[in-house]
Amino acid sequence: MSDLIIRIGGEGGEGIISAGDMVAQAAAHSGLNILTFKTFPAEIRGGYAMYQTRFSTETIKSEGSGFQVFCAFNQEALDNNMEELIPGTVLVYDYPGGDIKEEVKIDGVTCYNVPMSRIAKKDLEMYRAKNMVALGALSELFDIDEASVRETIQGKFGKKGEAVVNTNFKAIEAGSSYIKENHKKTDQYTMGKSDKKMDDVIIISGNDAAGLGALIAGCDFLSLYPITPATEVAIFLSKMLPRKNGTIVQAEDEIASLGNVLGASFGGAKAMTSTSGPGLSLMQELLGYASMAELPCVVVNVQRGGPSTGLPTKHEQSDLFMAVHGGHGDAPRVVLSPENVSDIIDIMVVAFNISEKYQIPVLVLSDGSLGFRTESIPAPDPKSYTIVNREKMTDGQAEYKRYQLTKSGVSPISIPGQPGGNYICTGLEHKESSAPSFAPADHVAQSDKRFKKLDDVVKDSLIPAPEKQGDDDAELGVMSWGSTMGTVREAVDMAIAEGLKVKALHSRLVWPVPVDVIEEFAKGCNGKVLIPEINYQGQLAEIIKGKTSLDPISYRQCDGLPMSPENLLAKIKEVL
Repeated sequence: MSDLIIRIGGEGGEGIISAGDMVAQAAAHSGLNILTFKTFPAEIRGGYAMYQTRFSTETIKSEGSGFQVFCAFNQEALDNNMEELIPGTVLVYDYPGGDIKEEVKIDGVTCYNVPMSRIAKKDLEMYRAKNMVALGALSELFDIDEASVRETIQGKFGKKGEAVVNTNFKAIEAGSSYIKENHKKTDQYTMGKSDKKMDDVIIISGNDAAGLGALIAGCDFLSLYPITPATEVAIFLSKMLPRKNGTIVQAEDEIASLGNVLGASFGGAKAMTSTSGPGLSLMQELLGYASMAELPCVVVNVQRGGPSTGLPTKHEQSDLFMAVHGGHGDAPRVVLSPENVSDIIDIMVVAFNISEKYQIPVLVLSDGSLGFRTESIPAPDPKSYTIVNREKMTDGQAEYKRYQLTKSGVSPISIPGQPGGNYICTGLEHKESSAPSFAPADHVAQSDKRFKKLDDVVKDSLIPAPEKQGDDDAELGVMSWGSTMGTVREAVDMAIAEGLKVKALHSRLVWPVPVDVIEEFAKGCNGKVLIPEINYQGQLAEIIKGKTSLDPISYRQCDGLPMSPENLLAKIKEVL
């Protein structure tokens, strides 16, 4: 097949994620496009963990629907995926000698038993090698390139010594040998290869891509407090930022981390923080301060299931209300949402550019699925990006007014130490000079100044224009945001292929709402618009309802998993 999904499931701590990573790496090294999805428990060990790799010779838009091949490490994994083991799929499972006590037979499903646990314990005397036994079996069954697997193992375990590497090689061989000696392949699936050259391709996760985009944009400073699922953004930048004389500070909490960022921004640095929902909650007062003081800053929020501690390792798009309206008073900010791993790099550059140009906080809403996802993407060329820096005060000005009323709402900012550039950077309302003022006229004038910026942001060419998919003449429009964009693209393609009159609008700019574009899009389908999203309340649908003439149909999912194209297609048909 040109498009194949292999899923591996088992108990956290059994090496599910490592084995899945290696399948993905091998597929990418074979020249295939990859897109991965993983989910794991919040506990250090135990609980159900799953890693899924979709690979194809074509562009991959989403995680897909279901799987063709499932590898079950234990009974819980088998039970959790039993409904998706439909005719035409393949099951590879740990039997005999493992947690699965009975031979599995399912009508229409090709079942291969492999005693992974027994081989690891008795033959290799290392139970931890169970995942490598499974990987060897999968490699033999589905033609996963052995050289790529070995190269990946060498890269992952090489620093631990040849003995560790050789043990893993033996485990791979043991799994492969068991298949050769005990099974005849009867299914149709193989990984295959592509002629695509890997020279200009990188394999990178969404969280690492956020860090890479920040570096390209010229980020000088990161402060953070670690939180799942956003910590990897900081881990990446902690390795890379010092190489360009940048600074990274792990703060005592999320409040302090944003405080550090705003201090660095006041000092002239391009500064950011990374967090998830609970951390963003704590940052609300300082986001208001950033709006009032007009300090550029970027916040990457890798969303997870909430409220409270909620689902720390699961996927959700439920921080939109907080990102748009969180905090007290009227505090303008910009909210962007990337579609995929490649897009995160681009959107991070856009975020810094918009923040610097308009002296405003910019929030980038990623999510757990997108942050942990790995994709093979074209290597970005840093020289191809437009980089924008803040408008600075001109040296030697006779009278510097930090918050001067201008047509655009943007006024030049000084850097500490600049002659004549001193001003009061307070959270209090102020005059043009920056002196605190509680006069009604000053509050109205400065509020107008701050919100004028959003009028220009909507039209700014620095932000990718909303993309339209399908014909203008449609009976239904579908709007998407964030990582659900890929699912919408795939589902709409499927609907059009079936002859349904459907179109879609994909926007990276979530706030301020591009009202004119949305109203024009809705005209072509008589205002009938469906908005799918991963949250309980239908948050984007509520925002669109409040800002436009539309009354959109909300399609919501909040089970901690990405939306599947097939389920969305079924909803499209239901609405039509």
